[in-house]
Amino acid sequence: MPDPFTTDTITKVDVEFERTIRPITFDDYLGQDKVKERLRLFVDAAKGRGDTLGHVLLSGPPGLGKTTLAYTLGHAMGVNVKTTSGPVIGKPGDLAGLLTSLEKGDILFIDEVHRIPRAVEEYLYSAMEDFVIDILIDQGPNARSVRLNLPQFTLVGATTRMGLLTAPFRSRFAMANRLDYYSADLLSEIVARSAGILRVETDPDGGMEIAKRSRGTPRIANNLLRWVRDYAQVRAGNRITQEVADKALAMLDIDAHGLDEMDKRILETIVHKFGGGPVGIGSLAVSVGEEVGTIEDVYEPFLIQEGYLKRTPQGRVVTTAGHERIGVKPGLIPRQPELL
Repeated sequence: MPDPFTTDTITKVDVEFERTIRPITFDDYLGQDKVKERLRLFVDAAKGRGDTLGHVLLSGPPGLGKTTLAYTLGHAMGVNVKTTSGPVIGKPGDLAGLLTSLEKGDILFIDEVHRIPRAVEEYLYSAMEDFVIDILIDQGPNARSVRLNLPQFTLVGATTRMGLLTAPFRSRFAMANRLDYYSADLLSEIVARSAGILRVETDPDGGMEIAKRSRGTPRIANNLLRWVRDYAQVRAGNRITQEVADKALAMLDIDAHGLDEMDKRILETIVHKFGGGPVGIGSLAVSVGEEVGTIEDVYEPFLIQEGYLKRTPQGRVVTTAGHERIGVKPGLIPRQPELL
């Protein structure tokens, strides 16, 4: 099994830390230039008309800055941002309570918006279009519908699984934007900014070493920076150099290409147990001891982006580059019987 400390260090969300380093303006927000340009125009147009901002959908892998963009929109519009997540809104009454607590112009940010139950999602349709919500009171012959008028608000939804959103729901967002992985150069700028906030001396080469191993993801870059900072504090005189970063990240089993223990376990399992694939996601999850959703949301996007893995109608297949990354020639290992 992968080391849980390593996994937590890479993927965990530290709310206080993120609040400290989170940029609040478009100028401070690094990367995603096309998305920022569209959102700037969207904001300027709404403010010019004196209107509430239209609903915005943000998609992309975890840790790329969807939550930060929601707060940036709130700052640009001069309004409050209230946050929740899809799994928390379990019934229509939960949604009604959230919506009626908003003030005119407020932004309601829903993370993992694809996980809102369908029965609750349907109540959002009228709320997004007409700013009203009809709630059913009681059951049976005493049931009655009560219409609640809502203040004009902006829904900002964030999802890692755009394909799970229904077409009627997607169509009610005025703008949809996908966030892409960051280059190492951009991530090194983010690391330098965060290092300044954390007051840790970081050489450019040290920051770049962290950036190159951050899977194109700002959240991971900042989490790794904190780990390397701790390592430097204890073993390297509070200064992050390339050598210090390399030694610190080696302790987490993160290689020079950003692959961690679970990434390599996925590739090696497909190659050694399934002859390089194809293999179904369920069988793969059982073999590596990880949940299907975690593999699909956290590990696969990076492996596919880097060209190590591909999805086919028959299942997951390790590419030639993936074979080379784990030091095995394609076709060298025969396929074993697939697990149920």
